[in-house]
Amino acid sequence: MHTATLPKAIFLMGPTASGKTELAIRLCEQFNCEIISVDSALIYRTMDIGTAKPNAAELARAPHLLIDILDPSAAYSAADFRKDALRLMGEISARGKIPLLVGGTMLYFKALIDGLSPLPAADPAIRAEIEQQAQEFGWTWLHQQLHDVDPVSAKRIHPNDPQRVSRALEVYRISGKSMTELTQTKDNDLPFDVVQFAIYPDERAQLHQRIEQRFKQMLTLGFEDEVRELYQRGDLHTDMPAVRCVGYRQMWDYFEGNIDYDEMIFRGIVATRQLAKRQMTWLRGWDKLNRLHTPIGDESEAMVLENVALVKKFVG
Repeated sequence: MHTATLPKAIFLMGPTASGKTELAIRLCEQFNCEIISVDSALIYRTMDIGTAKPNAAELARAPHLLIDILDPSAAYSAADFRKDALRLMGEISARGKIPLLVGGTMLYFKALIDGLSPLPAADPAIRAEIEQQAQEFGWTWLHQQLHDVDPVSAKRIHPNDPQRVSRALEVYRISGKSMTELTQTKDNDLPFDVVQFAIYPDERAQLHQRIEQRFKQMLTLGFEDEVRELYQRGDLHTDMPAVRCVGYRQMWDYFEGNIDYDEMIFRGIVATRQLAKRQMTWLRGWDKLNRLHTPIGDESEAMVLENVALVKKFVG
C-alpha cells in the first residue's frame, strides 16, 4: 500500500527528563491527536511519582492511553505493547484523529516499526529439563546440543552464557524450529505513514542537571512513601520489571538496609542518567528521525512553541 493512502501517525521520542510530556500535550492542542504512551514504567498503577507520570491537570488537557493498565506485579512485553498499540492506533484513526505515540522505551518503538519474531512463550517444564541437563552434563555439552540443531545461534551465543543457550534450546524443543529460522520471519506490518521526531539534547550536562533536579523533586513529592507502600505489600521483589524501574530499585535497596538514604539518592540519579544515555544511544542510530530542540531552562516555553512549529512543518 502506498504511504499516501495510509493514515498518519506521529512518534515523539527522547531521553528521560527531556520535556516530551509538555510538548506532546501542546501537539494534542494544536493537532487532532490522541496520545499513546510508549513507556514500560507508566503502564503500572500506583507508580506515579517515580515514573514522572502525567498528573491530573496534564491528563485533563490530553488523556494518555496505555498508562495505569497493570498492577506492578504483572509483566508486560514488547509483543504485548505492539498488539495494544496497533489496536489503539487503528481506533484513533477510525475516529478521524492522529495517533501520537510518546515515550522513551525505545524497544517498544522498535517492536512497532520492525515487528517481532514469532518466538514461543517460555515453557517452565522444558526450562527445568534443560536446567537439570546442565547440572548433569554441563553447559558446554548443552552448547554442543544447540550447535547440532542451530549452528548459527551456537556461533553467536557463547558457551558461558547459560541464559541464552537455555532459551535457544527451549525455543527449538517447543517449536521444532531453530531460533535462527523463526527470527527470519517477522510480523512487521505497520499500516501507518509515520513521521518520527526526537527531542535530542545537545548539552548532556544540562540534561544531567534536569535529571538530578527532577529526582530530588520526586522525593519532596512523596516518592519514598509511594515505594514504601509497594514494598510493604509483600508480593513484589527485585526480579519484577516494576521494581527494577530506575529509582524504585534504589529505594528498595534503601528499605532493605543495603544502602543509606544519601547513597539511595546518588544511585537513583546515576541510574536515571544511565537510562538517558542508553536512550540517546538508541536515537543516534535511528532511521528517518527529525530532530527537535530541547526545552531547557528559561527558554522552555519558546522552545516548546518552536518544536510545535517544526512538527507542523512535517505533518502538515
